[in-house]
Amino acid sequence: MERHPQLVKRYVKPSNFTSAMDTDRELTKFINKCNEVKAATAANKEGGQLCIVKTPAGNEAEAKK
Repeated sequence: MERHPQLVKRYVKPSNFTSAMDTDRELTKFINKCNEVKAATAANKEGGQLCIVKTPAGNEAEAKK
């Protein structure tokens, strides 16, 4: 039986990137942050602990590589 290499999907920025797409991306980031805070608050109320860990601002570009 022949094994096939695993296919890796990479994010490619579309060539026709518009300001509307950038606005949608920022809105998605905001909604994700709100959901993370809401989940952390719910966990703390139930006696658990959920911490939101963020990378330093300078390392964001390195993390995306």
